[in-house]
Amino acid sequence: MIKYTSEIAKATDPLFEKVKNVIPSVEWPTMAPLVHRINELKAEKNAVVLAHNYQTPDIYHCVADFVGDSRQLAIQAQKTEADIIVQAGVHFMAETSKLLSPDKTVLIPSLDAGCSLAASITGQDVRQLKKKYPGVPVVTYVNTSADVKAESDICCTSANAIAVVEALGADRVILLPDEYLSKNVAAQTEVEIIAWQGRCEVHERFTAEELRDYRESSPGVSILAHPECSPEVLEEADFAGSTSALIRYVNVNRPQKVMMVTECSMSDNVSAEIGEEVEFIRPCNLCPHMKTISLQNIVESLELIRHEVTIPEEIAARGRQAVKRMVDLEVEGKGFEKRSNQRDVIVEDRASVSSLGTLSH
Repeated sequence: MIKYTSEIAKATDPLFEKVKNVIPSVEWPTMAPLVHRINELKAEKNAVVLAHNYQTPDIYHCVADFVGDSRQLAIQAQKTEADIIVQAGVHFMAETSKLLSPDKTVLIPSLDAGCSLAASITGQDVRQLKKKYPGVPVVTYVNTSADVKAESDICCTSANAIAVVEALGADRVILLPDEYLSKNVAAQTEVEIIAWQGRCEVHERFTAEELRDYRESSPGVSILAHPECSPEVLEEADFAGSTSALIRYVNVNRPQKVMMVTECSMSDNVSAEIGEEVEFIRPCNLCPHMKTISLQNIVESLELIRHEVTIPEEIAARGRQAVKRMVDLEVEGKGFEKRSNQRDVIVEDRASVSSLGTLSH
């Protein structure tokens, strides 16, 4: 265990200033030595930490070199000149970094950092879907494994999903694997959407009734929802968008009271940035996978070069192409304004495509 010394206190006090309104001062002496050690190791090993918006404030504000949503982190992975990338996120994000930076060492601090969406679909499932819908382009949410990306025409994030779907110029598109994101995209476009029955275990727990209860208990609250929530939740919200869009909304509009209907660490991270000017109403649904990443296992990851991410080249080459198409696509992201304009969406699952027989690549 690293001791909290006066030297470490002096080196880390400026970092604590960033998070003092969301991290109790009594907890900082246990965090500061780990923060200090991570920042030392990054300098020694030419490493960077990429942290998703759902990471805890100690990681997000004190050791991360780049923060953002999945697309922003993918872009930074492609740009970095570091030798080592530590992905403070979940496994599909680390795979995406490896796809875009194949010559870098990419580390995931916890092997338990999975994702319910990524686990909902396999490359074989996508091959079955393509057999059922021949010639229909496949847009895959970045929240998927490299094996699934390899079967896709292009990837997307919640920030650019609508724009990517429309940029293909097709009347019909397969959009995988988030059922709710697909339905929310379908409400914004004339393109027919074929969806998959996958859901985020964090966002699917929010309900429209819950939001109405918050409005009653907190009059005047601005409710911002992520499009992985159900269409009924988005219809109840005042604004809907990706994690980066939600952060931007708060920074620009500075509502007196705000509720971010997404993973609850994001509210802490935004609150740490803007101070007490905005009151955050926190409906706390934690991502259990994100929370397996800690300061301690980031230290161990860097000290031991532990849990390196590798992808078989035959999968990586095709998956890389789908991700790069997304990164290189020069389209403006579109918002989820027409939240009451719900349309019928075909939702497939493993049972509905399994009768087609096995299709190998």
